[in-house]
Amino acid sequence: MSDIHAITTAQAPKAIGPYSQAIALPGLLFVSGQLPIDPATGNMVEGPISLLAHRVFTNLRAIAKAAGCDMGDAVKTTVFLTDLAVFPTVNAIYAEYFPQPYPARSAIQVAALPLGSPLEAEAIFMRKG
Repeated sequence: MSDIHAITTAQAPKAIGPYSQAIALPGLLFVSGQLPIDPATGNMVEGPISLLAHRVFTNLRAIAKAAGCDMGDAVKTTVFLTDLAVFPTVNAIYAEYFPQPYPARSAIQVAALPLGSPLEAEAIFMRKG
């Protein structure tokens, strides 16, 4: 277990429950689901889905960076939406954050997400060194 450690950064929201922002182990980084929470205020971002999506992916990027990864190191992502009708907008913003070759991805419509968020995303990254 000594090779497993939590990654924490003030550049992303604090965990809202008993989990870590991310868990790092040799070769891999598992980033917990990120909501559109502004880490500076601790509040959910309000506005159009495009603004919320930017916040979610910015949070993911901040945690990856804290672990020494960048978005090009992502190998698998999962995007949770409460309404698949917003998928085209979220998909376009997603493409701004993840370079080609894009990671494998699942996009799932769910009944509800924490704090009433319409969007959450998680990712697995390959770690260097």
